[in-house]
Amino acid sequence: MANPVCEVLVTEAQLRAPPIDVDPSAGAAVEFWGIVRGSEDGREIDGIEYEAHREMAEHQLKGIAAQVLEKFGLTLVIIHHRIGFIPVGEPSLFVRVCSCHRKEGFLASQWVVEELKQKVPIWKRPAFAKATAGQAPVTSVTTE
Repeated sequence: MANPVCEVLVTEAQLRAPPIDVDPSAGAAVEFWGIVRGSEDGREIDGIEYEAHREMAEHQLKGIAAQVLEKFGLTLVIIHHRIGFIPVGEPSLFVRVCSCHRKEGFLASQWVVEELKQKVPIWKRPAFAKATAGQAPVTSVTTE
């Protein structure tokens, strides 16, 4: 197996999947796209504004990438997170992992997303859609 590859990026640019350049020992390449969905807390949104402490976010992402390589025996991990305003239907997160077997690839991809949500200083603020004419605005209701 060649040396494992780690790539992390925090960017305001639209996310694109890098070309696949897989180590021949890898039997699985798993990609995850986190897409901005059209609602948040039951309310329609136009998109999400993502903010980050960029240096710390990149530092934490590099740590997560190094950990996942070792934990799951990966040959490659790529983590790209977009910041700024992201409209509904566009991706805010791209993760690619390559592993010898599919099981490790799927588990590693999920592990990366969970760690990112817990540790990386990236915050989201939904941009709620405005009520259309003749429609009352939706109010937030908290339930326990």
